Amino acid sequence: MLRIWGRPNSHNVKKVVWFAEELGLPYERIDTGGAFGMDAAYVAKNPNRLIPTIDDGDFTLWESNAILRYLADTHDVALWGNTPRERALADRWMDWQFTYAEAQRDAFVNLVRKAPEDRDMDAVARSATACAKQVAILEDALSRASWLSGAQFGIGDVPMGVYIHTWFALPIERPAMPQVADWYARLQTRPGYAPHVMIPLT
Repeated sequence: MLRIWGRPNSHNVKKVVWFAEELGLPYERIDTGGAFGMDAAYVAKNPNRLIPTIDDGDFTLWESNAILRYLADTHDVALWGNTPRERALADRWMDWQFTYAEAQRDAFVNLVRKAPEDRDMDAVARSATACAKQVAILEDALSRASWLSGAQFGIGDVPMGVYIHTWFALPIERPAMPQVADWYARLQTRPGYAPHVMIPLT
């Protein structure tokens, strides 16, 4: 059975758990990181002291997007892409997610992780503006294709699929993005998305 190490409120853990549900894989998630800590056995698996990490039999892997690619490649490669070009297009959005995550960081940290009296609302406003500029890129892409992966849902949709929930859930100003809103609504129908991604931000 696939074992997934990580806390449920981590964006990167959400990616992996949701994708395991998409693939219909039996798995066990083990609370690790944050308030759960990391023991020496875990650090031996992942010396970066980050989450998630998976064990698939005798194979251990860390880095969430690498895990997504591995799971697709071993269980349903069509979700990654059937040609090098299709896979490259999915990979592009998987890597782009890190640019978006940086834009969102200050809004998330201040509004979710800090007490109200400790929040830097100027940083939140700057972060919200930066997020809107990035989401506008998604809006344009989704005006030309149903999914970030192309005509069909695939792993190119997973990393930003997790982060777009946070964009809609944060109490920030958001310009209207109808294509993104439609994509988000369709993501909510995917196996595992609502119970594992759409949980309270903590």
